[in-house]
Amino acid sequence: MILRYPPLRTAVSAVHSHARLAVFVRLPASYPRHASSSAHSPIGASNPEAYCSDLVRKHDYESYLVGQFFPQERQGGYYALKAFAVELATVQDNVSDVTIGRMRMQFWRDAIKGMQMNDAPRHPVALALADTMREHRLPSYYLKRIVDARDEELMTPMHMTSESLVSHAESTSSSLLYLQLALLNLSSDSTLSHAASHLGVAQTLTILLRALAFHAKHGRMVIPAEITAKHGVRQEEVFREGPTAKGIDEAVYEFATLANDHLLTARTTIEQEPRGDGRVPSIAMPVFLAGVPVANYLQRLEKANFNAFEPKLQLRDWKLPWHVWRGYYKRMF
Repeated sequence: MILRYPPLRTAVSAVHSHARLAVFVRLPASYPRHASSSAHSPIGASNPEAYCSDLVRKHDYESYLVGQFFPQERQGGYYALKAFAVELATVQDNVSDVTIGRMRMQFWRDAIKGMQMNDAPRHPVALALADTMREHRLPSYYLKRIVDARDEELMTPMHMTSESLVSHAESTSSSLLYLQLALLNLSSDSTLSHAASHLGVAQTLTILLRALAFHAKHGRMVIPAEITAKHGVRQEEVFREGPTAKGIDEAVYEFATLANDHLLTARTTIEQEPRGDGRVPSIAMPVFLAGVPVANYLQRLEKANFNAFEPKLQLRDWKLPWHVWRGYYKRMF
């Protein structure tokens, strides 16, 4: 088949190098949901680290795979951070109204304050996170930033512009990557931080693309209105007709190109580091393995002619563990 769209660029183009970036967005249907009541499971408060690892394995399998490549003494901290992200990212789908959702967000604001005073609530994720923050002296600023961004998302779930979404992405996904760099004592490296900011944006946009079919089925549009309007997309048609709706394929292509450009910027930022060998430093590779699932999905989307509704794209790629392993040993994402 001849693709109707040009291939995604393999070299970076016009991405603003200082764009405000990051997120972990609402998960696609293929990811099971959970409720906070699960905090009372047998492995909850008695074993917070195991609880967090299990939570990530069930709700964010790609991140669970990546976690296996962190140093063993840092894996508990990694899963605590990712479990925190899962807790916040799924609030919107687990509450009946905005008020309850905002109460959940306030709980996490209070929990972060408690962690700073060695008085974390008896919630397994909070307990594991408190241990991580104390042991590795992670900055609480990014945790608060993630909570604030998720709280704002409850009030305005749809983004009107790409700039707004990119800003939200930096406050969520990129902030989480900054915390992972801090976990590995790499937060002072400006090159790695800059690359992580772009990778976080690419990660967010890719998650949204992957979740497009799921959200459209539930009457939600995840591509910014700025892009859909440009291509004459009518939301109601997308909700009813899916991939045959007018302009949706063009909108997906433009959105995927934006994600790909941020991924390429993350790569070239590291490749052009004069002190390096063009590859990710070994010590930082666990953090940048997050880019492997991003690249994997964008390649699969391109093969599907940018039809984000293609059923095969909703399934987990059985080769992904091998791709992650290869990325780690080649120090590339």
